[in-house]
Amino acid sequence: MKRLYPDQPIVGVGAVIVSEGKLLLEKRSNEPSKGKWTIPGGLVDLGESIEQAVIRETKEETCLDVEGPRLIDVVDNVDLDEAGKVKYHFVIVDYIVKIKGGTVEAASDAEDLRWVPLSEVEAYDLTRSFRLFFRRNRHKLESL
Repeated sequence: MKRLYPDQPIVGVGAVIVSEGKLLLEKRSNEPSKGKWTIPGGLVDLGESIEQAVIRETKEETCLDVEGPRLIDVVDNVDLDEAGKVKYHFVIVDYIVKIKGGTVEAASDAEDLRWVPLSEVEAYDLTRSFRLFFRRNRHKLESL
C-alpha cells in the first residue's frame, strides 16, 4: 500500500511509554513529519493485530520489550498538498505500554529518543497529530 497519495487511509500505531513522570519521545527520521517529535510507532502489517504491531514497532524503534498494550486514543493524521489533494492519511491507534526489558536505543525509523518530563513535552517541535493527542490526553498521562 502506498503511503504517499494513498487510495485509502492507512492504519498505524503509537506506543505511549511513561516512566517516572517522563514520556519517551522519538524524533522522526522519515517523512511524513521528518525531524519532528512524536511517540514510537509505525504501520500495522497485513495479518498482524494492532496490539502485536505496537509491541513490534516499539522494539524496532526503541530496542525496548514492552507488554500489556492498553488503548488510550485514536487520532487522524491527514496532510493535504497545495492543490488540496490528500498527500498522507493515517489513522493512528495509540496504546499505553509497559516496559518489560531492554535498553533504550534509537533504531529503525528513530533519529533520536529522549525521556521528556510531561511538563516539557509541548516545548518540543511535535507532529501535529501527536500535539493533538497530548493535549487531549495529558491528564491521563499525568495519572500514570
